[in-house]
Amino acid sequence: MSIEMQLRAMPESEIREDWAWLEEFMGDAGDFDRFQAERRAGIAEVVEYHFHALHEVYRAAYTLQGSHDWELPVFAGSPVYHATHNQPPFLILRPVQVREVAAFLAAVSFDDLWEAARPKVLPPFSAFDEAEVKGWFLTHHTDLQAFYNRTVPTGHAVVKAFWY
Repeated sequence: MSIEMQLRAMPESEIREDWAWLEEFMGDAGDFDRFQAERRAGIAEVVEYHFHALHEVYRAAYTLQGSHDWELPVFAGSPVYHATHNQPPFLILRPVQVREVAAFLAAVSFDDLWEAARPKVLPPFSAFDEAEVKGWFLTHHTDLQAFYNRTVPTGHAVVKAFWY
């Protein structure tokens, strides 16, 4: 099992706010070939392993701009909890929030975010060259930008799953 954040776009009217249904829907992304096809179609994205640290990169926007929009790309959304609360919740971003994420990601300078966040984000990756680590996060940022920008015109919501 990998550690990742999966995102899938779909019409808001088709989403059931039911943990078991969301587990099945998001679990379908576990089919590697299907999920890759969805990624190529622009309706799915994944941030493997680094999503917690990416959240910290976006947190730098608060320091730089005083904006709370930094919370949107990774951990924002309406939570749908497992009955026992012993599993991570699924998060649903409504179409208006999807537009806010896209606007935030379009407005921020990744280089400025990186410079503000690097003292906190970089230490766990000390075995790697900083340019390589920065490149990982820039790729995640660019992929999320593209995903949200493709989703906005569709008017779809986004479901997020966190697999540990």
